[in-house]
Amino acid sequence: MGGTWGRALVQLPYMLQVLLLGVVTTVKVTLGALAVALVVGLIFALLRTAPVRLLRGLATTYIETFRAIPVLTQLFVIYFGLANLGIRLDPFSAAVIGLGANGGAYLAEVFRGGIEAIHRGQLEAAFSIGMTRLKAMRFVVLPQAIRVVLPPIANYSISLLKDTAVVSAVAAPEIMFRARNLVNETFLSTQIYLLAGFLYLSMSLPLSRGVRYLEKRMGAGVHP
Repeated sequence: MGGTWGRALVQLPYMLQVLLLGVVTTVKVTLGALAVALVVGLIFALLRTAPVRLLRGLATTYIETFRAIPVLTQLFVIYFGLANLGIRLDPFSAAVIGLGANGGAYLAEVFRGGIEAIHRGQLEAAFSIGMTRLKAMRFVVLPQAIRVVLPPIANYSISLLKDTAVVSAVAAPEIMFRARNLVNETFLSTQIYLLAGFLYLSMSLPLSRGVRYLEKRMGAGVHP
């Protein structure tokens, strides 16, 4: 036991160097997937609240389908399934698209909740001065809905950061992928996975504190 921990201490600089490369990829995947999820979520939230039944039906189908299927399955379909159809994506792109498409289904409901939290009278007032539905959403409803949706979006970003661990299954070189390679190379599984966990913790804790601060700021003045 002491021998493995001593060997781990000697190789700590090397292991950190390798895992920090994974941290860079993890952050890139998180930011890329978050951007995709925000765009997809907003689009399907607008469709979900549209007056046309067909559009609402399409949005509901997307949301329910992507929320019901595990994200790992979706990654396999995107990375391996599309390759069988001649569409080959590199691991990074597959990870961003897969996590983003999955996250979009969840954020669509977040955006929908934010939109529906705004009193309908404001939308009707916008219509009364000649605004189209799209303009009313853009200039009246969405700016106010941001106050409602920011905290849950921030919470989702923390979950997304941790969920990036699953993209190692499609060979995206994030933290867990590099940790697994290190374990195969050094056989120091306990030490390496503890180190990987520490790196996730060091990224998640500041984000969690930021979310709590954001929730307090967003909640200030809402309740008497």
